[in-house]
Amino acid sequence: MKQIDVINLGLTSYTAAWELQRKIHELRVEGKTRDVLLLNEHRHVYTLGKNSRDEHLLAYQHELEDMGAEVHRVDRGGDVTYHGPGQLVGYPILNLGDYYCDIHRYLRDIEEVMIRTLADFGIKSRRDGDFTGVWAGNDKIAAIGVKVSRWYTMHGFALNVNTDLSYFDRIIPCGIFHKGVTSMERLLGKKLDLEDIARSTAAHFADVFGASIVERSKEEYLQTINHLSNESVGCR
Repeated sequence: MKQIDVINLGLTSYTAAWELQRKIHELRVEGKTRDVLLLNEHRHVYTLGKNSRDEHLLAYQHELEDMGAEVHRVDRGGDVTYHGPGQLVGYPILNLGDYYCDIHRYLRDIEEVMIRTLADFGIKSRRDGDFTGVWAGNDKIAAIGVKVSRWYTMHGFALNVNTDLSYFDRIIPCGIFHKGVTSMERLLGKKLDLEDIARSTAAHFADVFGASIVERSKEEYLQTINHLSNESVGCR
């Protein structure tokens, strides 16, 4: 059975997590490390994918500074989205060719992971035939944006758990004008333990991809990556 390392990085800056992703991606392409699922929260940040439009970010620079939010242009697909505390962000770095060579199926499988995770906590969710992601009613609860290069994956998904949804007011999420966003906290009327959500997500990721998971500590994993790359990589 295929094995996937699962590492919970905790609260990180987007820049640090992106640099770590890129280093792991290089090592994975070189065959020096195995598949990994990075799980984390980010400090407030807006990311603009390759298909984003500047006018979908509604905040001015001074507003972004007042909000404590960074902005990054990234190489994933999709439009603009928000990441922040209380949101579970997952970055699978896989050799997709070991599973199947089908990006459409990959997106549907990530949606399936999110749907099953939400069901564990009593939330009924669904796909939308017109848009990638997962929806609760007419509101988006999980966003997906990926990059696949030579069948090796980067970027991933973001599930709104205890997310401060007011930050979405300053963007047109994923460029979709006529739908809203929601969170598990809003739907259930209570805060949830993000680690519980992370464990459920990792378990369903393994099931959907037909793999076993190996939980590794952040410290141990970063030491391994630093050793393999002969270069210091951190994630704060």
